[in-house]
Amino acid sequence: MTYQFEYGENTIVATDKGKVKGYAHRGLYIFKGIPYAKARRFHAPEPVEAWEGVLDATSYGYVCPLLDMAKPMGEVMVPHRYWIMDEDCQNLNIWTPGCDDARRPVMVWLHGGGFEAGSSIEQVAYEGENMSILGQVVVVSINHRLNVLGYCDLSDFGEEYANSGNVGTDDIVAALKWIRENIEAFGGNPDNVTVFGQSGGGAKLTTLLQTPAADGLYAKGINMSGVIGPLLADAAGSGRELAENMMEDLGISSVKELETVPYARLAESYKKVREVLRPQGKYVGGCPHPNAYYAGEPIINGFRRETAHIPLMVGSVFGEFAAFMPSRQDRSKMTREDGVQAVTAALGKEAAEEMIPLFQKGYPKRNPVDMLLLDFIFRQPEIDYIRSRSGLNDCTWSYLFEQDFQIDGGRVAWHCSDIPYFFHNTELVPNTQMPGVEKLEEQIFRSVMAFAYTGDPNNETIPQWKASTPEAEHTMLFSGDTKAATNHDHELIPLAAKYIGPLFGKAMSSGEAEIQH
Repeated sequence: MTYQFEYGENTIVATDKGKVKGYAHRGLYIFKGIPYAKARRFHAPEPVEAWEGVLDATSYGYVCPLLDMAKPMGEVMVPHRYWIMDEDCQNLNIWTPGCDDARRPVMVWLHGGGFEAGSSIEQVAYEGENMSILGQVVVVSINHRLNVLGYCDLSDFGEEYANSGNVGTDDIVAALKWIRENIEAFGGNPDNVTVFGQSGGGAKLTTLLQTPAADGLYAKGINMSGVIGPLLADAAGSGRELAENMMEDLGISSVKELETVPYARLAESYKKVREVLRPQGKYVGGCPHPNAYYAGEPIINGFRRETAHIPLMVGSVFGEFAAFMPSRQDRSKMTREDGVQAVTAALGKEAAEEMIPLFQKGYPKRNPVDMLLLDFIFRQPEIDYIRSRSGLNDCTWSYLFEQDFQIDGGRVAWHCSDIPYFFHNTELVPNTQMPGVEKLEEQIFRSVMAFAYTGDPNNETIPQWKASTPEAEHTMLFSGDTKAATNHDHELIPLAAKYIGPLFGKAMSSGEAEIQH
């Protein structure tokens, strides 16, 4: 099939601030770098001024500056792309089958990287073309402020900084407001917006649930590996000491001067001060700040009743961070007895005898050695999250991605490895290319699209998928043998934290695991 490229009058769309000009390709209309807001450093976003003429929207906009220079590594597992950085980063990208009146479901992507790093285009798998054309949905990805720019509480220094500890979230809310006001012109339905994100992007979805200003701007959510417990805990407390120490380090005397310090100097000072304050348990920013604008983590503070009705898909992957550790065994050649011996050698006889039967019950087709790479860092708080959330509604769905990959004799699913399947982008990521990839990709993608259209992920490609309850977590286990299971690992995960936790902690502190996002 051939596709004609088009860039002209037919690719111009009028927004509330002026006209934008994208391009058409592969049966899609694509717009990049559309500004949805502007902002002064540490201040709430403001509407952009209207412009005359036509704004070119064929190039990705700036991404938020990072605290550290990214370095190439692990690209065979998580292929990346990096882009030009600048604080003027409040922009979004759109892929749509048509700028018409079809009112298609809208999928809004929040990128990973915690609240500190990443961008809307950081991973190759983030491309929205396939999801848009195959699902007949409008896909939007956004950039917003991160790290010290997006999450630094200065509220003690005046009302203008009242929510400076959450302006990164304010940017996301501003983007959702822009979508609410403009997406219909791009063929989308503003009343059917699904926010989905992985890792930090999933955590940002939870933050939106707890942010009153976001109410009514989205209808559904998909949280992919975004329940991380203490690793992305709220940044509670006052930011006064952080700010005063940075000002002293920078040789300035006012917060106003912090607004104009060159970013490179600000970032270096922030990192230096953070390393002093963090071991003392003091506020260092970098994550959402509970206040009048943000109700705080739901596991600690409870889910807000105002958003309790919103359907959620919540899940993670089998190995998460543990799967980044160097492989010491060729799993493809190991017998079950070899696996039992490996677990016993690593954990001791008592732990192995307690855990292996539970592991085999939850994962009957897996070699026991896989248990050494079983995630508990995400899964343990996720179980609590789903239990709490499902007690408020009948529309909370649980999943686990447990597909193995043909790397180093076989590797369990790692953090980010599910993203290509959600976007229908396995063709862009070489490590996914193995027997059965098309079937699994279709099962996951069709589930995501069913959820986007109806709020229920059930479809003809998968077994029946029940919504979870506080007593019964009904989890769809996505793999080459996709199946549904109930409470399949609830006894196992606490033991994994107890026995495997120390080993993983040692590996992390020694630098053995190169975590990707």
